[in-house]
Amino acid sequence: MASRSRPVLTRITGIVLILLGLALAVPGVWLIMLGDSAYYAVAGVLMAISGLMVARGHSRGLWVYAVMLAYTLIWVVSRVGFDGWRMLPPLALPAGIGLWVFGPWVGGCLSNPGGRTCVNRAVLGGMGGCAALFVFMFACGWAITASRTVQYNPFPAGHTGGAVLNAESLANNEWRYMGGTSAGDRFGTASQITAENAHDLRPAWIFHTGDLPRTGENARGREFSFEATPLKIGDNLVFCTPHRDVVALDATTGKQVWRYSPGGHYDQNTYQACRGVSYFEAPAGSACPHRIISTDSGSPPTLFALDADTGRLCPAFGNNGVVDLRQDMGPMPPGFHFITSPPMVMNGRIMLSGWVYDNQTVGEPSGVIRGFDATTGQLAWGWDIGHTPANRPLNPGEIFTRGTPNGWGVYTADPALNLVYVPLGIATPDYYGVKRRGFDEQYDSSLVALDITTGEERWHFQTVHHDLWDFDLPVGPSLVDLPDGNGQMTPVLVQTTKQGELFVLDRRTGKPFYRVEERAVPGGTIADERYSPTQPYSPDMPNLRRSDPTTDDLWGITPFDQMACRIAFRRMNFHGLFTPPSLQGTIGFPAFDGVDDWYGATIDPTRGVLYVNTTYIPFTMQLIPREKALKEGLFKPWDDWNQPYPQPIFTNNPQHGLPYAAVINPWLGFFGAPCLAPPWGRTQAIDLVHHRRIWERALGTTRNVGPTNALRMPIGLPTGIFSMGGTLTTPTGLVFMGATADQAFRVLDGRDGHVLYETTLDAGGNATPMTYMGKDGRQYVVLAVGGHGGLQTRNGDEVVAFALPEHPA
Repeated sequence: MASRSRPVLTRITGIVLILLGLALAVPGVWLIMLGDSAYYAVAGVLMAISGLMVARGHSRGLWVYAVMLAYTLIWVVSRVGFDGWRMLPPLALPAGIGLWVFGPWVGGCLSNPGGRTCVNRAVLGGMGGCAALFVFMFACGWAITASRTVQYNPFPAGHTGGAVLNAESLANNEWRYMGGTSAGDRFGTASQITAENAHDLRPAWIFHTGDLPRTGENARGREFSFEATPLKIGDNLVFCTPHRDVVALDATTGKQVWRYSPGGHYDQNTYQACRGVSYFEAPAGSACPHRIISTDSGSPPTLFALDADTGRLCPAFGNNGVVDLRQDMGPMPPGFHFITSPPMVMNGRIMLSGWVYDNQTVGEPSGVIRGFDATTGQLAWGWDIGHTPANRPLNPGEIFTRGTPNGWGVYTADPALNLVYVPLGIATPDYYGVKRRGFDEQYDSSLVALDITTGEERWHFQTVHHDLWDFDLPVGPSLVDLPDGNGQMTPVLVQTTKQGELFVLDRRTGKPFYRVEERAVPGGTIADERYSPTQPYSPDMPNLRRSDPTTDDLWGITPFDQMACRIAFRRMNFHGLFTPPSLQGTIGFPAFDGVDDWYGATIDPTRGVLYVNTTYIPFTMQLIPREKALKEGLFKPWDDWNQPYPQPIFTNNPQHGLPYAAVINPWLGFFGAPCLAPPWGRTQAIDLVHHRRIWERALGTTRNVGPTNALRMPIGLPTGIFSMGGTLTTPTGLVFMGATADQAFRVLDGRDGHVLYETTLDAGGNATPMTYMGKDGRQYVVLAVGGHGGLQTRNGDEVVAFALPEHPA
């Protein structure tokens, strides 16, 4: 019976090889016609010939398959060298099939048809060769992405030796801003944890918020994310949950002290996230002298003040503790305007703007920046670029100008200058700019310095001209003092951007501290669109991008999806950074998620070193004529604010009021793998004084990565992985971070990027950590661990505090 089954196995195997070969060869010919490599067509023909011979019982089919494997190895090494992860798509599947083809059940019987055993030298040699290919690939991949590239002595003499800016709260063992201080440097002064003892870190306590995704969240592109960085006020930690509950914990024990639930309605929100709360000390004699300032992103969006000691609303603030943010805004349907980042509170003012529902329509709610009296909650001023001057009071019956650029990210500030630095977005819709007004064009994707008392503009600096890529500024700059050419300390700021440029400006004037130059960029093909001929670059600073991809950078799990990505690359429009959206489809690399997002960078001000997490996710961007998009059912018609808004799926951007819709998707192969080869994420250290990269390393593995809890990678290949979340650094030169999609918490040595401590979390740690000393004399590092809808990490409800053992061995 067994002997009769062997010819059946060889025939089935041969037929499968023929089909797989044709599946490579036919589109491989198309790829040749597009001007790309002939490899896929040749390999497909060889595989099909091998299959034909195997099906007919000819042992020479084994030699043809071996030739195909050898040809593949030679081709891939000639194209990508010994980069194991780039070898994987063309080699892994054929080598895996080869284990079957050369195995005793097929190859052994073909090479020894009359023998009693089907195990012979041909079997051992063929299977051994295929196994060796796997070992070779993974060893090369592991060696490349598990290594660190250290380019300079990390902390040479001559660095700033500067003090932490406005660091009174840190000196008092507090953390009063999301970034530690209003400078947004994310630098903590606690120094108990060092490179020598970091390996002893353990979770000291875990608090469960009970706030988890509700029905419909994390579906159809909607995102539920726990991104909060707690504040430390006195002996308490205070933070917000994704559904906007404000919670106070004992900072040493993690026990709940109080909780406030605003109880908003969030079913129309595309994003359900809250990155943090703010703190205000009211004038002496005021009710609620210590206040937590936060917002509710429900319907309606509100601003509220809580007593930091009790968690109760402060009745003298606004209307019984609450300010309705719809005031003077005009039509604002649920989900069209809410706040995800903590307001900036400084010098008696509360300052905020908000997130608007990008790319839905012209005339969306205003992006006005508003300043409120922090004691009373009364509106003090509104900075509205559609008015002259922009901070003038509204006339009776007037509303703030609709559709202006908004400032949705975290702000930073210099109290001594009384300036707040506001990162601005784009006058939505983002991907077609013909209808933008002159003042929109002047301020889109700009950093603006406003006087927090009056709302008067001091200066602004534009990072992208006529932005068609959604390269809005997602976070305010980090402030630091750096020596100029004469050794004099200059107050500067470092602005991260989605496109990977680091702009270093004098924060008093907005003038470049390091050079900024205009460079020519690609034009576009939409007849009535305006394209900026140049864009600003920061040539004296390292950029955070990967180099522009070529066909050899394209990837997949198998040769089939890699070939599909190569075909798509040849058919779409891509001429590097700033290639505009098009009707044929454009590759956006980077795209709206950028290489760095809302979490920004961390700066060690005493050494002048910047640390930043970077992510590399290519997207496709395609403009579609409106009538065609409607006919294809990409979205439903809508043209009146009095009508209910029909929300489309996240990837389909209607851009109502414009002639084109935009469809934006991550660029994946048909097996769900990115079309770009690893690494997909890096952490980098930049010397700000000598403006050079100190080190960079791929960080993160494939473990826990996947679209659902049931479909996640069980093993961790060190490819470097996507991240969403920031870092923390301390005087001991350590870098603390969660952020990566593999759901790990790590401590790095800031000198060279070496991992000193690593542990797997119960959910995604996609937030920015903070640190302080507890009442028990231990240094705590606290991270929100609740997952991120965009990265599809596991959701949870934990706040985790790490510390050294209470009684070290």
